[in-house]
Amino acid sequence: MKIEKMETLTDRNYWKEYWKNYEYGKIPSEVPFKKFLPKLHEINSFIEIGGFPGVYAAYFYKRGCPDVSLLDFYIDKNIVNKFEKINNIPENTINCIESDFFQFETGKRYDFVFSYGFIEHFENTKDVIARHCALMNPEEKGRLLILLPNFRGLNGCIQYLFDKKNLKAHNLNSMNITLLKQTVTELGLKNISVEYTRKPMIWLEPKNKNMLLRKMVKLLSFILKLFPVRCRLLSPFIMIYGESEHE
Repeated sequence: MKIEKMETLTDRNYWKEYWKNYEYGKIPSEVPFKKFLPKLHEINSFIEIGGFPGVYAAYFYKRGCPDVSLLDFYIDKNIVNKFEKINNIPENTINCIESDFFQFETGKRYDFVFSYGFIEHFENTKDVIARHCALMNPEEKGRLLILLPNFRGLNGCIQYLFDKKNLKAHNLNSMNITLLKQTVTELGLKNISVEYTRKPMIWLEPKNKNMLLRKMVKLLSFILKLFPVRCRLLSPFIMIYGESEHE
């Protein structure tokens, strides 16, 4: 794979400011990728890319994975330790790797490579996914799961109307499900699934301080959940799943 300078739509200051608006509590009991959980067993190593403060590293540790890592451009270790404490996880269980993903080098490979809300912040989507694949364990059945928001439907209209700055930090071309299917096929994964999530949802980021507007959007989101249709217009996320070629 040819290594090129990756064009990013965000920088470190963007993420430092972004995470200031979040509070970290309990690990979620429900996850949007629930249907894939039966495939995610017998995992001994896990890496979460771009996932500060490590919510899903903690989630899969709780599910029995002994070796969990978090790789991100910005990491506040104190926040990670606080998050571990809140969730009754031993301190420093989550291996924190503060590094630019595109400069990160390691000889280690992982049974499970995961990212949520990461690949859409870069222009060359295929290159980003290929770098995920390069971290998969080739000697065992490596698994890849990527989630990204779908801003090519109603939720994108909400962002356009009320948070254009947030919308501009996302590459809408990365949310083309046809191109995503073509990409993971070309990268040689097997047992591929690329699909929209079922439960509709819209949101505004916590940095938006207009509480009335946020409550109105939240109410509309609640109403939309009465129509569990999987489609580009209503589905909030896209899920990409694949496995390495090992037999």
